[in-house]
Amino acid sequence: MSNIYSATRAKRRVRLAKPRVVILGAGPAGVGAAYQLRRHDRAEVTVVEQFDRVGGNAGSFEANGQRVDYGSHRLHPACDPSLLKDIRDLLGDDLLDRPRHGRIRLLGKWIHFPLRPLDLLLRLDRSFVLGTLRDRLPKSRRSDETESFASVLRDGLGKTICNHFYFPYARKIWGREPETLSAVHAKRRVSAGSFLKLLRKVFRMPGGGRRGMGARFYYPRQGFGQISDAYAGAASDLGARLSLNWTVTRLEPPRGESDPWRIEGKCGTETQTLEADYVWSTIPVTLIARFMDPPPPAGVSEAASRLEYRAMALVYLQLPVENFTEFDAHYFPEGSVRITRLSEPKNYVGAGHPAGRTTLCAELPLSVEEALWQATDEELAELVAQDLTTAGIPLPCSPDWIHVRRIRQAYPIYLQGYENHFDVLDAWAASLPRFLSFGRQGLFAHDNTHHALHMAYSAVECLGPDGFDNEKWSGFRTLFAQHVVED
Repeated sequence: MSNIYSATRAKRRVRLAKPRVVILGAGPAGVGAAYQLRRHDRAEVTVVEQFDRVGGNAGSFEANGQRVDYGSHRLHPACDPSLLKDIRDLLGDDLLDRPRHGRIRLLGKWIHFPLRPLDLLLRLDRSFVLGTLRDRLPKSRRSDETESFASVLRDGLGKTICNHFYFPYARKIWGREPETLSAVHAKRRVSAGSFLKLLRKVFRMPGGGRRGMGARFYYPRQGFGQISDAYAGAASDLGARLSLNWTVTRLEPPRGESDPWRIEGKCGTETQTLEADYVWSTIPVTLIARFMDPPPPAGVSEAASRLEYRAMALVYLQLPVENFTEFDAHYFPEGSVRITRLSEPKNYVGAGHPAGRTTLCAELPLSVEEALWQATDEELAELVAQDLTTAGIPLPCSPDWIHVRRIRQAYPIYLQGYENHFDVLDAWAASLPRFLSFGRQGLFAHDNTHHALHMAYSAVECLGPDGFDNEKWSGFRTLFAQHVVED
């Protein structure tokens, strides 16, 4: 290794006409940035990815003859029009416009999702309706109450909706009591954070967005990962280099203004070193401190250790039936059911392939310290089957194929005070020369795929002949902070 390092170092670089950008991670933000950089001929690009595929948690894979996603994913109509045009151009007729057809189990009854006025009137539990109306009466708020996920939603929606829907769902997704979660969780994760906004979403009142937009979504014919695949393929066609199965092990910052970054990693058993003028990272920002050599100040490493992620087990069950139900997704806020959502990918596409069988995907939020994290695939499949029986939709037969995918960093957990730790880590990352952390994982953000792609496009917009415009990027960061997750 020392000989390779010395030989590489001995070659004094003649600065290229275009900078060399190495992008860490091939999720939507990574491949989106690679495509834009090459499309506008801004840089020479290399993307490194630890897995054998692109897309990250927004990818797809082959599941015993059927394409499935890492959980339930949709491209929302709230996507920026210019971004949506690019996706349409890349996917062509494979980008389908589909009606949303899901449901939520609430107090033992199924309610259509997205919410429908008539469905709410006919199906909602009467005590829930009366409680929700009673919560609209003026109340005084305790002045000494610390603002939190719980207080923001309780003030905006009332305790009935919170206690029967949002709070039990939050306990399952993040594994914490709502009072311990930051108010940022409510502001960025709950798109209808007030009763008026909720009514607008239900009744499509003026001010609630484009008419009917919440009732439809876009979905690629070959699974949600086809979006990232298309970006990666287009970037490659334009000259970007994609290195899969490439795991970062060490990052060495430039020692001088004209020196490069050195990115060391492993591809199989082989150690490789890349040089770059810029490093753009879309991997978890907490990992950057671990890879940096020399190590960051102790306070930065401490801040990184204090940021937490919620893990997820995705349990896939293939059944020898045409369809399990007519619905694309089922939501389970109730505490009596461990899983939070069940999706049926076949219904997202609306086609009959594969004939005579369908695959379900159950989402089970976990901590990696839980015993269930080490459970066998069969044990997790049995847990899902029991949950579905509890919810009144038992499996019609035993699955003939079971598969589990485990995601260690599915959701960032915004605990009270998390901002203090993130700000330390974020400021340190921003101080690194010619380094950029962005994307869902890079900014510890609750975001949709269209948000991640927006970040990628914005980053490329900031890179010009005179270098990276940090002031412009700061303006984009302010805009990113206003992103609200689309359900």
